[in-house]
Amino acid sequence: MSRICELTGKGRQVGHNVSHANNKTKRTFLPNLQNVTLISDALGTSVRLRVSTNGLRSVEHVGGLDNWLVKTSDDDLSLRARRLKRQIKKKLQPAA
Repeated sequence: MSRICELTGKGRQVGHNVSHANNKTKRTFLPNLQNVTLISDALGTSVRLRVSTNGLRSVEHVGGLDNWLVKTSDDDLSLRARRLKRQIKKKLQPAA
């Protein structure tokens, strides 16, 4: 399973461990991913996603999963999130 957030697209970053003697060795910085169950108000179902904690805070700030998916571009989203976004848009169109 890849270590990429399904909502924000955050992945691993590469940097250096720097010793006291200023020796540099490669290391990776992994995002803080959590398995989370988010509720979609439009669909009336719960969805399990692998989301970074920063992404989870962003979703709550925007006002829920539906608002986040509608406002986010497809480039950052995973395939599962894009399918979910399509379902939500289809469900919200007749209401609008």
